[in-house]
Amino acid sequence: MSTILILLLILLEATAIWFAWRAISSARTSQGAVGWVVFLVTAPYLGVPLYLFLGHHKFSKYLTGRRNSEEVIEGIKTFREAHAPEVPTEFPSEALERISELPVVRGNNMRILIDGNETFDAIFEAIDAAQNYILVQFYIVHDDELGRVLRDRLIAAAKRSVTVRFMCDPVGSIKLPNTYLNELRAGGVRVVDPSQMRGPKNRFQLNFRNHRKTVVVDGTVGFTGGLNVGDEYMGRDPKFGDWRDTHVELRGPVVSQLQLVFVEDWHWATEEILIPDMNWEAGHMAENMSGLIVPTGPGDEMETGALFFFTAIANAKKRIWIASPYFVPDADVLTVLKHAALQGVDVRILVPEVIDHKIPWLAAFAYFDEIRHAGVQVWRYQSGFMHQKALVVDDTLAAIGTTNMDNRSFRLNFEAMAVFFDSRAAKATASMLEKDFERSFVLNKTLTQQPRHIRVGAPIARLFSPVL
Repeated sequence: MSTILILLLILLEATAIWFAWRAISSARTSQGAVGWVVFLVTAPYLGVPLYLFLGHHKFSKYLTGRRNSEEVIEGIKTFREAHAPEVPTEFPSEALERISELPVVRGNNMRILIDGNETFDAIFEAIDAAQNYILVQFYIVHDDELGRVLRDRLIAAAKRSVTVRFMCDPVGSIKLPNTYLNELRAGGVRVVDPSQMRGPKNRFQLNFRNHRKTVVVDGTVGFTGGLNVGDEYMGRDPKFGDWRDTHVELRGPVVSQLQLVFVEDWHWATEEILIPDMNWEAGHMAENMSGLIVPTGPGDEMETGALFFFTAIANAKKRIWIASPYFVPDADVLTVLKHAALQGVDVRILVPEVIDHKIPWLAAFAYFDEIRHAGVQVWRYQSGFMHQKALVVDDTLAAIGTTNMDNRSFRLNFEAMAVFFDSRAAKATASMLEKDFERSFVLNKTLTQQPRHIRVGAPIARLFSPVL
């Protein structure tokens, strides 16, 4: 064996030991730490590359304006005082305010947008009516029919002297060709090149995806939810059939919060400070709903994505209905779901019957028996693929946004949920979900009664749950 090879093996083993120490000092559970240590030390040639991709769940270099800018901190304090709800919310909102580092504000309105047609009709109408600026951020953008319509609308706005800013995630939009981005730039749109973003610039960014979908126009109307920019989201892909998804149109002071999240992401990507250029006076809507944006991600000091779901479930008294394309919860969320059902709360989980990603789809079956035994109902949507991220608690809270009910959204992705503490919002969201239940069936089979590929695949797929 050559001297160079021996040195390489020593370096590999040293790296494995260093990573093992990092796993011991930073892993959330002892089981996770032991798993990484054993894997790294006994099989460093496999463990070291995988740890580079999957071993991190905190992104300490991501700085948020809410925590680190005196201007923003003071602005949020003033914002809270100017827009505080006139009466306390029925749902205890303090935990969600601490998670988001944003206050609950009054004077808002929300409009649920069901499916791609409703969503992009509303988004394109707002873009066409823009007077000053447009902020656009999606996880996935395709250069297909829908993607080209968005491109052309943004270029048309730029030609009207509207300032247009556009960014997408380097991993989610990895197939987006440079020609698409260059056409936007040539049309006057200010584009963040995914390959030139500050921070990780390659596939090692696997654990730190920006999964947010945000459109803000003139600081007065905003959109977020489950839909990305691609023809499949319009139901044009025969593999998935009708694509069931939900977005929400926002008006009122809550738009300023969604805008602040975009400004933070833009600053991270470009080091450009947009705060002075934005309109922060969205105005109050007659509907006067109280709400806030809950942004979560691996840059937060706490595991805010999981805490969001935990808080919603733990405070449910009559019902908690959750729609998510993936169901791979952590131990804490799994426990609070079972506890709520054992307390007599109507707990329903709506997931798709149609598959888009095989491993998380299989992993979900490894959890279903456990929650069903406690009284949780598992509903499987069968009219095409369901991709929405929505929940309703009692008659007091409704939330729609980008966060899936899985560990990736809990800890590894940057996400955002629009949350409303209002009986009208809860009623509208519950009505939407009731129609989805009509196109679904209640799962009654245990794992042992499933086909062989599910019986075998589910427990194996669950092994990957920390990164699903």
